[in-house]
Amino acid sequence: MKRAIITGGSGLIGRGICARLLAEGWDVASFDLRDDGPARHIRCDVTSEDSVDEAFDALGWDALDLLVNNAGIAGPDSGHIATLSLQDWRRMIDTHLTGAFLMTRAAVPLLGNGGAIVNMASTRAFMSEPDTEAYAAAKGGLVALTHALAVSLGPRIRVNAIAPGWITDESLRPEDHGQHPAGRAGRPEDIAEAVLYLATAGFMTGQTLVIDGGMTRKMIYEP
Repeated sequence: MKRAIITGGSGLIGRGICARLLAEGWDVASFDLRDDGPARHIRCDVTSEDSVDEAFDALGWDALDLLVNNAGIAGPDSGHIATLSLQDWRRMIDTHLTGAFLMTRAAVPLLGNGGAIVNMASTRAFMSEPDTEAYAAAKGGLVALTHALAVSLGPRIRVNAIAPGWITDESLRPEDHGQHPAGRAGRPEDIAEAVLYLATAGFMTGQTLVIDGGMTRKMIYEP
Protein backbone atom coordinates (compact mmCIF):
# COMPACT_ATOMS: atom_id res chain seq x y z
CA MET A 1 0.00 0.00 0.00
CA LYS A 2 1.31 3.43 -0.94
CA ARG A 3 1.67 6.02 1.81
CA ALA A 4 1.06 9.76 1.65
CA ILE A 5 1.31 12.71 4.03
CA ILE A 6 -0.91 15.70 3.30
CA THR A 7 -0.33 18.88 5.29
CA GLY A 8 -3.44 20.96 5.88
CA GLY A 9 -5.56 17.87 5.34
CA SER A 10 -8.52 19.41 7.16
CA GLY A 11 -8.85 22.34 4.75
CA LEU A 12 -10.95 22.51 1.60
CA ILE A 13 -8.30 21.32 -0.85
CA GLY A 14 -6.60 19.08 1.70
CA ARG A 15 -9.80 17.15 2.44
CA GLY A 16 -10.34 16.61 -1.26
CA ILE A 17 -6.82 15.27 -1.73
CA CYS A 18 -7.08 12.95 1.28
CA ALA A 19 -10.45 11.60 0.17
CA ARG A 20 -9.27 10.86 -3.36
CA LEU A 21 -6.08 9.11 -2.26
CA LEU A 22 -8.00 7.05 0.30
CA ALA A 23 -10.46 6.04 -2.42
CA GLU A 24 -7.50 4.90 -4.53
CA GLY A 25 -6.30 2.64 -1.71
CA TRP A 26 -3.53 4.82 -0.27
CA ASP A 27 -2.63 4.99 3.42
CA VAL A 28 -3.01 8.71 4.14
CA ALA A 29 -1.99 10.87 7.10
CA SER A 30 -3.14 14.46 7.54
CA PHE A 31 -0.69 16.74 9.33
CA ASP A 32 -2.85 19.58 10.65
CA LEU A 33 -3.78 21.42 13.81
CA ARG A 34 -7.44 20.57 13.18
CA ASP A 35 -8.89 17.07 13.18
CA ASP A 36 -11.87 17.15 10.84
CA GLY A 37 -10.61 15.51 7.68
CA PRO A 38 -11.13 11.99 6.32
CA ALA A 39 -7.57 10.73 6.85
CA ARG A 40 -5.63 9.69 9.93
CA HIS A 41 -4.95 12.88 11.88
CA ILE A 42 -1.48 13.74 13.18
CA ARG A 43 -1.41 17.01 15.08
CA CYS A 44 1.25 19.25 13.60
CA ASP A 45 2.13 22.93 13.39
CA VAL A 46 4.18 22.95 10.19
CA THR A 47 5.85 26.24 11.16
CA SER A 48 7.48 24.60 14.21
CA GLU A 49 10.60 22.48 13.83
CA ASP A 50 9.82 20.61 17.05
CA SER A 51 6.19 20.00 16.08
CA VAL A 52 7.18 18.58 12.69
CA ASP A 53 9.70 16.24 14.28
CA GLU A 54 7.15 15.12 16.88
CA ALA A 55 4.54 14.52 14.19
CA PHE A 56 6.82 12.24 12.21
CA ASP A 57 7.67 10.35 15.40
CA ALA A 58 3.96 9.97 16.18
CA LEU A 59 3.26 8.73 12.66
CA GLY A 60 5.88 6.02 13.00
CA TRP A 61 6.30 5.27 9.29
CA ASP A 62 9.61 4.00 7.95
CA ALA A 63 8.79 4.70 4.30
CA LEU A 64 6.81 7.25 2.31
CA ASP A 65 5.69 7.57 -1.31
CA LEU A 66 4.19 11.06 -1.46
CA LEU A 67 4.35 14.32 0.46
CA VAL A 68 1.87 17.08 -0.37
CA ASN A 69 2.81 20.45 1.14
CA ASN A 70 -0.66 21.96 1.21
CA ALA A 71 -0.81 23.76 4.57
CA GLY A 72 -0.96 27.54 4.79
CA ILE A 73 -3.14 30.51 5.68
CA ALA A 74 -5.94 30.52 3.11
CA GLY A 75 -6.91 34.19 3.03
CA PRO A 76 -4.59 36.11 0.67
CA ASP A 77 -5.50 39.65 1.81
CA SER A 78 -3.07 40.91 4.47
CA GLY A 79 -3.86 44.62 4.23
CA HIS A 80 -1.95 47.53 2.76
CA ILE A 81 1.82 47.10 2.63
CA ALA A 82 2.30 50.32 4.61
CA THR A 83 0.52 48.79 7.61
CA LEU A 84 1.46 45.13 7.22
CA SER A 85 3.20 44.02 10.40
CA LEU A 86 6.37 41.97 10.34
CA GLN A 87 4.61 39.39 12.51
CA ASP A 88 1.80 38.96 9.97
CA TRP A 89 4.28 38.84 7.09
CA ARG A 90 6.31 36.13 8.79
CA ARG A 91 3.21 34.14 9.73
CA MET A 92 2.10 34.03 6.10
CA ILE A 93 5.55 33.06 4.84
CA ASP A 94 6.03 30.49 7.59
CA THR A 95 2.73 28.64 7.11
CA HIS A 96 3.30 28.20 3.38
CA LEU A 97 7.03 28.31 2.65
CA THR A 98 8.87 27.52 5.88
CA GLY A 99 6.37 24.73 6.57
CA ALA A 100 7.11 23.19 3.19
CA PHE A 101 10.84 23.35 3.92
CA LEU A 102 10.51 21.71 7.35
CA MET A 103 8.18 18.99 6.08
CA THR A 104 10.34 18.25 3.05
CA ARG A 105 13.51 18.06 5.13
CA ALA A 106 11.86 15.54 7.47
CA ALA A 107 10.27 13.51 4.66
CA VAL A 108 13.26 13.12 2.33
CA PRO A 109 14.90 10.28 4.32
CA LEU A 110 11.63 8.30 4.10
CA LEU A 111 10.98 8.85 0.40
CA GLY A 112 12.31 5.96 -1.64
CA ASN A 113 13.33 5.79 -5.27
CA GLY A 114 10.38 7.10 -7.25
CA GLY A 115 8.97 9.11 -4.36
CA ALA A 116 7.19 12.38 -5.07
CA ILE A 117 6.66 15.77 -3.46
CA VAL A 118 3.87 18.13 -4.52
CA ASN A 119 3.90 21.73 -3.31
CA MET A 120 0.65 23.70 -3.34
CA ALA A 121 1.40 27.04 -4.96
CA SER A 122 -1.26 29.32 -6.47
CA THR A 123 -2.01 31.33 -9.58
CA ARG A 124 -1.32 34.25 -7.25
CA ALA A 125 2.35 33.42 -7.67
CA PHE A 126 1.96 34.85 -11.19
CA MET A 127 -0.83 37.46 -10.87
CA SER A 128 -2.20 39.56 -8.03
CA GLU A 129 -4.97 41.58 -6.47
CA PRO A 130 -4.15 44.56 -4.22
CA ASP A 131 -2.91 43.97 -0.67
CA THR A 132 -1.74 40.38 -1.17
CA GLU A 133 2.04 40.84 -1.06
CA ALA A 134 2.77 38.31 1.70
CA TYR A 135 0.62 35.59 0.13
CA ALA A 136 2.03 36.18 -3.35
CA ALA A 137 5.59 36.09 -2.01
CA ALA A 138 4.91 32.84 -0.14
CA LYS A 139 3.39 31.15 -3.17
CA GLY A 140 6.06 32.48 -5.50
CA GLY A 141 8.66 31.10 -3.12
CA LEU A 142 7.03 27.68 -3.35
CA VAL A 143 7.35 27.73 -7.14
CA ALA A 144 11.07 28.48 -6.84
CA LEU A 145 11.54 25.94 -4.04
CA THR A 146 9.93 23.34 -6.29
CA HIS A 147 12.40 23.58 -9.15
CA ALA A 148 15.35 23.88 -6.77
CA LEU A 149 14.33 20.70 -4.93
CA ALA A 150 13.70 18.87 -8.20
CA VAL A 151 17.29 19.49 -9.23
CA SER A 152 18.75 18.66 -5.82
CA LEU A 153 16.68 15.53 -5.12
CA GLY A 154 16.47 14.04 -8.60
CA PRO A 155 16.47 11.45 -9.97
CA ARG A 156 15.43 9.57 -6.80
CA ILE A 157 12.64 11.99 -5.84
CA ARG A 158 10.47 14.06 -8.18
CA VAL A 159 9.21 17.46 -7.03
CA ASN A 160 6.39 19.37 -8.70
CA ALA A 161 3.89 22.07 -7.77
CA ILE A 162 0.24 22.78 -8.44
CA ALA A 163 -1.02 26.33 -8.86
CA PRO A 164 -4.78 26.27 -8.24
CA GLY A 165 -7.00 29.08 -9.38
CA TRP A 166 -10.45 29.69 -7.93
CA ILE A 167 -11.32 26.51 -6.01
CA THR A 168 -14.55 26.33 -4.01
CA ASP A 169 -17.30 24.03 -2.83
CA GLU A 170 -19.73 26.93 -2.54
CA SER A 171 -22.44 28.09 -4.91
CA LEU A 172 -21.30 30.91 -7.21
CA ARG A 173 -23.00 33.35 -9.57
CA PRO A 174 -23.13 32.48 -13.29
CA GLU A 175 -20.82 35.43 -13.99
CA ASP A 176 -18.23 33.99 -11.59
CA HIS A 177 -18.20 30.70 -13.46
CA GLY A 178 -18.27 32.63 -16.73
CA GLN A 179 -14.85 34.15 -16.07
CA HIS A 180 -13.38 30.71 -16.70
CA PRO A 181 -12.89 29.43 -20.27
CA ALA A 182 -13.65 25.96 -18.88
CA GLY A 183 -17.12 27.24 -17.98
CA ARG A 184 -16.90 26.88 -14.20
CA ALA A 185 -14.77 27.56 -11.17
CA GLY A 186 -12.63 24.76 -9.78
CA ARG A 187 -13.54 22.12 -7.23
CA PRO A 188 -11.32 20.35 -4.67
CA GLU A 189 -11.63 17.19 -6.77
CA ASP A 190 -9.85 18.95 -9.64
CA ILE A 191 -6.77 19.49 -7.49
CA ALA A 192 -6.94 15.98 -6.07
CA GLU A 193 -6.90 14.60 -9.60
CA ALA A 194 -3.77 16.61 -10.37
CA VAL A 195 -2.05 15.36 -7.21
CA LEU A 196 -2.80 11.77 -8.19
CA TYR A 197 -1.32 12.41 -11.64
CA LEU A 198 1.85 14.02 -10.28
CA ALA A 199 2.32 11.16 -7.80
CA THR A 200 2.95 8.79 -10.70
CA ALA A 201 4.09 11.02 -13.59
CA GLY A 202 7.57 9.54 -13.79
CA PHE A 203 9.03 11.94 -16.38
CA MET A 204 7.68 15.15 -14.83
CA THR A 205 9.69 17.08 -12.28
CA GLY A 206 10.44 20.70 -11.46
CA GLN A 207 7.18 21.85 -13.01
CA THR A 208 4.25 23.94 -11.82
CA LEU A 209 0.92 22.65 -13.08
CA VAL A 210 -1.66 25.44 -13.36
CA ILE A 211 -5.19 24.20 -12.61
CA ASP A 212 -7.42 27.25 -13.08
CA GLY A 213 -9.99 26.49 -15.77
CA GLY A 214 -8.03 28.74 -18.11
CA MET A 215 -8.71 31.89 -16.09
CA THR A 216 -5.13 33.17 -16.23
CA ARG A 217 -5.17 32.84 -20.02
CA LYS A 218 -8.23 35.05 -20.51
CA MET A 219 -7.65 38.72 -21.37
CA ILE A 220 -9.97 40.91 -19.33
CA TYR A 221 -10.71 44.56 -20.20
CA GLU A 222 -12.80 47.04 -18.24
CA PRO A 223 -16.15 47.64 -20.02
